Amino acid sequence: MTKKIIFLALCSLLLPLCCAVEAQQPSKVHRIGYLERTTASGSAVLVGTFRQELSKLAELAAELVRLKVDVIVTGGFGPTRSAKEATATIPIVMAQDPDPVGNGLVVSLARPGGNITGLSALSNELGTKRLEILKDAVPRLSRVAYLRAGDDNVQNRLALKETRAAALALKIKLEEIETQFDAKGLENAFQTAKQKQVGAIMASSARPFFAERKRIVELAGQYRLPAIYSQKEFVDYGGLMSYGADYVDLYRRAAVYVDKILKGAKPADLPVQQATKFEFIINLKAAKQIGLTMPVRVLERANQVIK
Repeated sequence: MTKKIIFLALCSLLLPLCCAVEAQQPSKVHRIGYLERTTASGSAVLVGTFRQELSKLAELAAELVRLKVDVIVTGGFGPTRSAKEATATIPIVMAQDPDPVGNGLVVSLARPGGNITGLSALSNELGTKRLEILKDAVPRLSRVAYLRAGDDNVQNRLALKETRAAALALKIKLEEIETQFDAKGLENAFQTAKQKQVGAIMASSARPFFAERKRIVELAGQYRLPAIYSQKEFVDYGGLMSYGADYVDLYRRAAVYVDKILKGAKPADLPVQQATKFEFIINLKAAKQIGLTMPVRVLERANQVIK
């Protein structure tokens, strides 16, 4: 069950984490709140991985804010910030924050302090790598459209700063296109990109883009624009390329953190860990549809090539 509250979808995962006790003794049901800036269906794959690793899903509650949860698990900067503002006592585990130190969520990776710990997806730093891959994949690429969300929060500013610096170093003209997520917003963004005569598309890793990944992939094919994305789920829908952290691994590791906290560990004593597994995936079917021949040197670097 999903209910929008201040543009955030709030879900509660009630997971029975039963210890080895005698059959007659009732076990405690720990309540774990999950906060994500998209719909439940938009994050089904990642949440499913988390649920599978931690325990079986008992049920979804209607509203996280009305539950006295033991742990809050967040997916992304916006939800983590909202959770931090809501409580300074309930432990918060970040499943995949882009830059928790830069975002001001923790004091440092080694000593996070407060009630927040978890995983960093390194999303900002990986934007540079995605631009490098685009330049290698698309002949004579000089102009790239960067689709960005309109909300001006610290995370979006950090990501944009990194992307601008990377574009400057690669001698690429970055056409920044503020994207709306209404009925015509995405199509208008692609029309603008085409008008600016860009040679490729790169979407922000902000959560609204992930939620609209199917439509974004469709538009990239329709406008015959090579694109690279931050997560493999875009390629699952027919996207050309993706490079980013292995989010399945991050959510699996988040489950381990939740388990430690429920056994008595304090978030302040658990260092924030960074992503260690990365995935570069190429879809040759998508390349063929837009008339792009992928260079061999690029194909050799991929972890997976879809033919």
